Amino acid sequence: MSNGILTLVYDIPAMDMISAGEASSNVKKKLKQLGVNPLIVKKVSISMYEAEMNAVIHANGGSATVNIGTDEIVIIIEDRGPGIENIDLAMKEGYSTASDEVRQMGFGAGMGLPNIKKNSDSLNIESEIGKGTRLEIAIKFTS
Repeated sequence: MSNGILTLVYDIPAMDMISAGEASSNVKKKLKQLGVNPLIVKKVSISMYEAEMNAVIHANGGSATVNIGTDEIVIIIEDRGPGIENIDLAMKEGYSTASDEVRQMGFGAGMGLPNIKKNSDSLNIESEIGKGTRLEIAIKFTS
């Protein structure tokens, strides 16, 4: 990323469905205040919300770092979860490891990672079983 303008850091609480989505909502507000193109705001909002919810639901929470630059926004979500056993399978629409309880709340449809991929210019997933997962999502201002 070139020329960082602003870095935002958030804690993502585990299984806290009340505050889930607050970080992505805050970033959306900040981007609007900065006058970022609404299409870019939408892509960032969707990508970050999906990643944030994955950390809340599947991964014992974690952290989000958002680097707003002059040419792109990079979102880094690091969680404390069990890791993703099969990333290729997790990228398939409809695949989910969500519990029945989470599904009853309307989450866990298996669209999180596919939605992030669709709304970002790049998605890098690093996952280690028993240690957690790190997503790096980039959205360019020219997309």
